[in-house]
Amino acid sequence: MTLTSRRAVLSALAAAAVAGPAAAGATATPAHAAGDAYRSNSDLYTRLAGQEGVQFGRRYRRHGYADGSESLGYPYHRTTVMALHGGGVEMGTSELCLAIAGYHPKTLAPLQDGRGAHDYWMFEGLRSSGNSELHVTSTNCDDRVALSMAASSLNVLSLHGCTAAQAGTVPRAVVVGGRSTRFRSLLKAEFDTVGIAWRDGSEVPALAGVDPDNPCNRTMLGKGGQLELTTELRAAMFAVNTRAGRAGSTTDLFDAFVGACRAAIARLEQDPEQAVL
Repeated sequence: MTLTSRRAVLSALAAAAVAGPAAAGATATPAHAAGDAYRSNSDLYTRLAGQEGVQFGRRYRRHGYADGSESLGYPYHRTTVMALHGGGVEMGTSELCLAIAGYHPKTLAPLQDGRGAHDYWMFEGLRSSGNSELHVTSTNCDDRVALSMAASSLNVLSLHGCTAAQAGTVPRAVVVGGRSTRFRSLLKAEFDTVGIAWRDGSEVPALAGVDPDNPCNRTMLGKGGQLELTTELRAAMFAVNTRAGRAGSTTDLFDAFVGACRAAIARLEQDPEQAVL
């Protein structure tokens, strides 16, 4: 297969990932998930029109590739890190998203760990209270930027918050899910190295993150990773556990978790599957 035809095939895969179930004749607007006040991100943006930056916010960064040559080829983007329920919705996931992507959560200065930077996207609740109402179930996420970033990446790591009761674990633990069995294995191995308790998503179906409509799986390869962190694990990552205080008060546990995720991503990106053009 030529370079041009390989690009055409993967571009078609990316378009299909963005289109999702609607392309197969499914309902374009998903039904309410249990407890969700908004049917989708678009529903939230419409009903809270003019409130972005007040009640909610979106932050993202895409790294550019300069492909001005007909003779040179550039690889497709490797990894995007996401926090679909950041800010005050699932506390701590915004800060983790930034750090795992390679940026200090307060200053946004690039991390100096030799592992580079990744694209990121996050939705954040900015209310002083009541942010849980802004939760949109992952499979109902239809933010065009989020989906296009997932669809143009070979891999996604999506960060979420849960309770220990939901996870069925000790208080400080993470559920490792997503459709990429290789990524799950790498993440679990790195968590073992730093002493962070984990449970495989296959044992917790509600937190497994294996639905093809989940943005973590709407990648070029149709699979990715999802982490569900318990409330206690996230709280222990910050000395000042408030929206204003978290970014500047991260603890050693935060650094260990971020380091484990970045190491797993680095190892995943070395796999032959991740080197496709």
